[in-house]
Amino acid sequence: MNKPLGKLTLKDYTSDQEVRWCPGCGDYAILKTVQKLMPELDVPRENLVFVSGIGCSSRFPYYMNTYGFHTIHGRAPAIATGVKLANPELDVWVITGDGDGFSIGGNHMLHVLRRNVNLQILLFNNEIYGLTKGQYSPTSQPGTRSPSSPEGSIDAPLSPCAVALGSGATFVSRSIDTEAKHLTAVIKRAHEHHGASFVEILQNCPIYNDGVFEQVKNKKTAADFRIELTHRQPMIFGKEGEKGIRLNRETLELEVIQSAGNEDQLLIHDETNKVQAQLLATMGGEHFPVAVGVLYREEKATFVDEAYSQLQKARGTTGSLDKLLRSGHTWKVSN
Repeated sequence: MNKPLGKLTLKDYTSDQEVRWCPGCGDYAILKTVQKLMPELDVPRENLVFVSGIGCSSRFPYYMNTYGFHTIHGRAPAIATGVKLANPELDVWVITGDGDGFSIGGNHMLHVLRRNVNLQILLFNNEIYGLTKGQYSPTSQPGTRSPSSPEGSIDAPLSPCAVALGSGATFVSRSIDTEAKHLTAVIKRAHEHHGASFVEILQNCPIYNDGVFEQVKNKKTAADFRIELTHRQPMIFGKEGEKGIRLNRETLELEVIQSAGNEDQLLIHDETNKVQAQLLATMGGEHFPVAVGVLYREEKATFVDEAYSQLQKARGTTGSLDKLLRSGHTWKVSN
């Protein structure tokens, strides 16, 4: 733990625990990406804390040679908030999944985002419950057949990024498990953000929901089914950049158009535009690409900063705890 900062490598962040995920699971790629990124963040290893709930993704803290806390189902955001409040110097990461984070843990996710607690949330979204053998989750697509929906799910799926935006998140992004370069850049930007950073990672479950993101991930089709967002740049995609996104200002809906000859109509990505981010968060389907990258960011006071500011003010007003206890209406109890 006392190795000089700057000398650490991926191996220094790899624990001695056997990694136990199914062969081919996207979690392996995410873990390796995070371990490789850690030395670049200039954070003392003893200040790093990984907090998880319950699920396949929640094994993550065991495999990081840092401090970690494997908590209870859905409560990782609440416990991580307590860790950050207790010691603001700690660099806190929440590792969760679509079931853990948006089913039983949906309430806790909402509040950590609206409070803007200064931590990073990595949500592994494979659109299925993996650890408990493949039941459909809050993000599963309609028609998903599973032990809990043998005739196909009839639930309308939620979009993690849309929920994050609706909760008041100040940094919302999306990436892909096997796109190491893109995922690294997105997580790095999330870490640089002062506030609650939300990163949805599209992650393949080869056992219970294999290929659910195949169009977005497959090298042969990805260019037509995903669009990589760049701040202040036009939204274009396709193998030759031949397609683009336009905003229909009458219906306030996004449309796919040919980019050539329509340059003046192409939508320019603005990371500070929340309305645009909400449209991008739910974009996808048969004719639309999935948006990856930073969808939205804003600067806003964090919960921890505000809490400590209030604490210092209170201390300056009341003085010592003994003085506070003896002030106002007090009385003695005797036998």
